[in-house]
Amino acid sequence: MNELKTQLPTDTWVDCTWEEFIQATTQPEYAKAKCYYYNGQLRLEMSPVGTNHSLDNGLIVLLVNLFGIAKGIPLKLLINCSYRQPGIKEAQPDASYYVGERVTSAPTGSSVVNLEFNPPPDLVIEVADTSLTDDIGQKRLLYEDLAVGEYWVVDVNKAQVIAFKILSNGGSQRISESSVLPGLAITRLEEGLQRSRDTDNTTVAAWFLQAFSQ
Repeated sequence: MNELKTQLPTDTWVDCTWEEFIQATTQPEYAKAKCYYYNGQLRLEMSPVGTNHSLDNGLIVLLVNLFGIAKGIPLKLLINCSYRQPGIKEAQPDASYYVGERVTSAPTGSSVVNLEFNPPPDLVIEVADTSLTDDIGQKRLLYEDLAVGEYWVVDVNKAQVIAFKILSNGGSQRISESSVLPGLAITRLEEGLQRSRDTDNTTVAAWFLQAFSQ
């Protein structure tokens, strides 16, 4: 791949070396891109973020945070954090969490998280407006290989949460209740997303918190 500045496609997977991926991510024109690398391919996401994507992104982390508060579960939230296995793979999910006792091992600092020295997050969330096929396909395989605990895809168009438990022996399994946040039914999150279409986040949050404070 040559002339990365002028010829590099975005919002699609492109064959390249790790060195070319690193070069691309340091270019000023891609400073705001979300960056992924997997199986010898890069993906730079440059599509503008619409209102629905932004609203669902904010609401899903609000609901997870409220669940942690209601149940007394320690949480460490990282927004748009990059996780890297140098020379092999990289991901930059919309949101990620370290949960319970593992919050003490959550990375700190200003650098990309190096997974050779830091554990992967317990929960990874991608919010999909136009990227749903990729999020439940190639990215799911990427997060399986990164050995995160659980992977959720928020389908903005359907107000749906497609949740997967990452299996220790490889692969993933669709789940209806979170395994890293026991007692949190995926349908409850979906109801919150659906309610947000007709009301404000404060009202949705009050409903959600009441449901788990009883």
